[in-house]
Amino acid sequence: MPLIRPIIRLVLVAAAAMLLSACASLTERAGLPPSIERAEALERAGDAAGAARVYEDLAAQNGGAERNALLLRAARGYLAAHHAEDAARVLAMPEGPLSAEQSSERALSNVELAIERGQGKEALQQLAAIAEPRSAAQAARYHELQARATGRPAGGFPGAAPEEEIGPHIALLLPITGRAAAAAISVRDGFMTAYYQVRAAERPRVRVYDTGTHSVAEALAQATQQGADFIVGPLTREEVAAAAEFSVARAPLLALNFLPAEQPAPAQFYQYALSPEDEARLAARRILEEHHRRGVALVPAGAWGERVLAAFKQELQGGGGELLGTAVIDASRTDYTASITEVLRISDSTARYRRLESALGTRLQFEPRRRGDIEFIFAAAQANTERLLRPQLRFHYAGDIPTYATSDAFEPDVRANEELDGLMFPDMPWMLGGELADAVRNATREAWPSGGPQRGRLFAFGFDALRLAQALRQRGAPGNISLEGLTGRLSVDPERRVHREMGWAQLHNGELRLLPAPEP
Repeated sequence: MPLIRPIIRLVLVAAAAMLLSACASLTERAGLPPSIERAEALERAGDAAGAARVYEDLAAQNGGAERNALLLRAARGYLAAHHAEDAARVLAMPEGPLSAEQSSERALSNVELAIERGQGKEALQQLAAIAEPRSAAQAARYHELQARATGRPAGGFPGAAPEEEIGPHIALLLPITGRAAAAAISVRDGFMTAYYQVRAAERPRVRVYDTGTHSVAEALAQATQQGADFIVGPLTREEVAAAAEFSVARAPLLALNFLPAEQPAPAQFYQYALSPEDEARLAARRILEEHHRRGVALVPAGAWGERVLAAFKQELQGGGGELLGTAVIDASRTDYTASITEVLRISDSTARYRRLESALGTRLQFEPRRRGDIEFIFAAAQANTERLLRPQLRFHYAGDIPTYATSDAFEPDVRANEELDGLMFPDMPWMLGGELADAVRNATREAWPSGGPQRGRLFAFGFDALRLAQALRQRGAPGNISLEGLTGRLSVDPERRVHREMGWAQLHNGELRLLPAPEP
């Protein structure tokens, strides 16, 4: 019986080796089958054209209303990537009756297509034939296209001040066009969903400024000239750094990202972000609260992994913990054996076995062992990487070690998340559930019965950005802000940085289970 486990393991390893040698491409990320998840990941990464191709492939595998919805999403992607002819081709493909929402979406996309082709007059004629949409996202897009068709650099949505009027308003600065368009549109849709939940009499005027077509400095100058009394945005790290360098007097600004650590924030400059570094610090605190002190970390190679690891290490060591070892993994590959065996010191165990075998001159029965002083593993990575990393940790004798990550490891797909069994991470109420999250989901379901815009974490981020802006306009002092949001319980510190308190979850059979707070 003692021999059974090593034999089974050797058989499994041999089988895996045969499979890998038979198909060398398995060690690299090859073309994956099309899926909604993959398309949305491409959107988040800024590859709008790649996402559009995946949506088009998915449409070919479906029929009816689902096919039409996927084709319309493909058209939006091609338009965001400025592939006008691909967009035109896909917009001609929907068949059968379209829902009211889909008809409106197709009409708006045809308007955007005309603008992409430089046909502003035709675009305005098409807009004149379209009734203003009732949903928040489509109404915003309607007014945005109206502004683009007339050549104006800024647009508004219902409740916005007329272009010629100079009056108090919230300026929303987002790269609606360009590489970050998909992320910006998700933020905008969430922002406007929150806007329409404000009672009509209390809604602020809002104007949208596209930093994808104009510089941040130009957008800020125009917003200031047009009377903005509060500014939300911009979105990307580069844009936020540029906004901090804007030297002209302006209204208070809520940036939707953090400045680099070495760049000081100017006056009236608030910073709000879905920061993986902040989540890494939360993970370190959770580990210490659960009385773990010594452990290891694995992160993807690159700037993201470096920032997350640095934040985690600083917080862990500041609380008396110790990082016994770290390793980076190449997220472009599928086999992380070298990094795992290095950080778990399994390679040391194997080396000792070989030395002993050599000294004795005989073959020994051997089962590799990891180092025994590891109390936790911090394994932060994106969801597709985490799904490969977690089973490999189990295979290398580390399945029983408490393993923590950031929310990037989780995407709501029960089948895909089965491999993440046991993983613990912090996440926002929008993903974990709660009274406000449930209320907003019900409202969006009523507004968009057939699906509507993508409503992931960036949607929740945009929703909370509007509510934060309202609170800061009304209350002023950072210390007065405490807000239950979709992204967490929000507060503002004296340096005007927004902090998020989040709940914790663990995956069991692909499903989330909320974790209680650690015992004192």
